[in-house]
Amino acid sequence: MYDVIILGSGPAGLTAAIYCGRAKKSTLVLAGESLGGQTGEIAKLENYPGWTGSGMELIQFMKKQAESFGAKIEFASATDIKLNADGTYTVICDNGKTIESKTVILATGARARRLEIDGARELFGHGVSYCATCDGFFYSGRDVLVIGGGNAALNDALYLADVAKNVKIIYRKSAFTRAEAIIRERVAQKSNIECVFNTELKSIAKKDDSDRLIATTTTGDKIECDGIFVAIGHEANTDYLSENIKRDDMGRIDSADLPNGMFIAGDVKSGIQMQIATAVGTGCSAGMNAIKYLNSKE
Repeated sequence: MYDVIILGSGPAGLTAAIYCGRAKKSTLVLAGESLGGQTGEIAKLENYPGWTGSGMELIQFMKKQAESFGAKIEFASATDIKLNADGTYTVICDNGKTIESKTVILATGARARRLEIDGARELFGHGVSYCATCDGFFYSGRDVLVIGGGNAALNDALYLADVAKNVKIIYRKSAFTRAEAIIRERVAQKSNIECVFNTELKSIAKKDDSDRLIATTTTGDKIECDGIFVAIGHEANTDYLSENIKRDDMGRIDSADLPNGMFIAGDVKSGIQMQIATAVGTGCSAGMNAIKYLNSKE
């Protein structure tokens, strides 16, 4: 029986683990398939105070810090959580394990929202990608599209511009109103980035027998490229939760809707900006609330 099980190994989950570990609470972090979530995919962090390295470097540092206070890290994911009659929790994992805990912190983060058009699902991993830092290397000297208009899309375009020959950003609106000004300025300064506004994709297909792709827009135009990188927002990773826990249209949760002994942190928490700084803040709050709850039961 653990005092705390934390679901997720991003900044929110690892921050909670640091606090719970320091409070001498037995703590287990279920890290999922890989450490760090979306943060681990960031090549260079610029907007997290005090850190200028990569996202994975930050995650590794936080992991070591959590472990130094006794927190355990296990690579598994929850498939179900059951509230027991005595107020404790049973977490069922995808590796077959069943683990008991007095409290649970949900910090499973978010995943990239999928492009729901003809060909997108079939060509995933064969020209369609949701991670520029993961797959950009394969498109060195080639032509790529980036779909989206927020910070994530523009940062992906900037990263790809240093790898690919040409980058086209396809955005459904007339301007990048959601992206930060400094990122828009950097995009404008890149000679190999072209912005295509008021445009959406309708379908994606292979060009004949080649590796090239043909992206057809809703206006009937056809854009030829080698790869397509999608950055159109995120959905919270909360599919493993029972239907009686309310979620918004992004899958995120209000802490007021959780049972006693269950807490929430990071991108699964509704009403917050999806940033590393806010993830750390909510991880701190969730950890401290779990500690307070456990102490009240002693």
